[in-house]
Amino acid sequence: MGIHIIKMPDIGEGIAEVELVAWHVQVGDMVTEDQTLADVMTDKATVEIPSSVSGKVLALGGAVGQVMAVGSEVIRIEVEGAGNLQSEKSVPNVPTAHVNTAQAAPVLIATAAKTEAAAAPARPTTPAPAATRSPQAAAAHHRAPGDKPIAAPSVRQRAWELGVELQYVPGSGPAGRISHADLDAYVARAVRGPAIGGSDTRYLERLDEEAVPVIGLRRKIAQKMQEAKRRIPHFTYVEEVDMTELEALRVRLNAQHGKERGKLTVLPFLARAMVLALRAFPQINARYDDEADVLTKYGAVHLGIATQTEGGLMVPVMRHAEARDLWSCAAEILRLAEAGRSGKATREELSGSTITLTSLGALGGIVSTPVINRPEVAIVGVNRMVERPMVRNGAVVTRQMMNLSSSFDHRVVDGMHAAEFIQKVRGYLECPATLFVE
Repeated sequence: MGIHIIKMPDIGEGIAEVELVAWHVQVGDMVTEDQTLADVMTDKATVEIPSSVSGKVLALGGAVGQVMAVGSEVIRIEVEGAGNLQSEKSVPNVPTAHVNTAQAAPVLIATAAKTEAAAAPARPTTPAPAATRSPQAAAAHHRAPGDKPIAAPSVRQRAWELGVELQYVPGSGPAGRISHADLDAYVARAVRGPAIGGSDTRYLERLDEEAVPVIGLRRKIAQKMQEAKRRIPHFTYVEEVDMTELEALRVRLNAQHGKERGKLTVLPFLARAMVLALRAFPQINARYDDEADVLTKYGAVHLGIATQTEGGLMVPVMRHAEARDLWSCAAEILRLAEAGRSGKATREELSGSTITLTSLGALGGIVSTPVINRPEVAIVGVNRMVERPMVRNGAVVTRQMMNLSSSFDHRVVDGMHAAEFIQKVRGYLECPATLFVE
């Protein structure tokens, strides 16, 4: 038997390090060739690391949330034959400069872990009585969200009568079991006295807290947002748009062609309006390299579509929006959104945008201040559409109104040009027939 070491591969595009975001195997597991071992994240996408051999996992080279250099050790696998360990002059150490200590310490080889565990002192089996522990100590033993509290039926009944949620009561018994004494200690820590009838404890002071490591996609989002706000002098321009005519057209088109071509949302109309308006403002459909002080203007409109996923915000890219009709735009937006939410979007689909469109749909609010997707220089934000009374020709009428909240890079986009661009978009939306007249 031998040991085979799999190292972090060169993913390309000049990437020197990646973040480990998930393990699909554990020490002791048997793996087969081409089986996915781990997921790593670059600045643009999540990449799977496959196994090049079959065998038994001996050690994992890092913890979830750890940043690993290309060429560092990912995993050790026991294999039939000699393996490749003998050809290693030196095994690179797992980088520790960027280790997320809040998540976990580096994983060791199984035999070393067993030795350390055997040498460690045993934990005391009898916890201190809950009534004598400080609130801070009790709070340190809170259970994870979703874990059901363990308690006898009599304790549950009494907690129900007191109006106490057992989820937040620290337990001093085995596996965190909650006793009557634990319940008494929790009630005694109430800052405010009982309310109605002397038995309502819904206003107890809560002591639970949860430390959540910022890793994976959430870390990338945090880094990109911070860098964008640090480098780009944002300014936001807000304008209201009368969407009444466009909404009537959208409903009519869906009724006539929805079954054959698919349903249209507002976004394909917005995409088309932006494409047409950008012809007059090429400096807005651009990317600014602030290291080289070069602004690159693009004829092609590669439209980023900000998409909310379970892990956080992603921006898949609809390429060549200028060459798509309404239904092609709608189909591509739907495909990209599904790819983003399922985690199947490729690196190519998550990079190369020249301007971004962002919308919170029904949650869009009245005004927002969207953050530019650096190195782009503009982002168009869509707020909620609402029915409002408006004055038209001296009469008060009901209209479908929607605000556009858009941000621009003031280093390369002047306020006048930004306003003119949005007014042009507004003109296309308020008179939707012009979207189809060249």
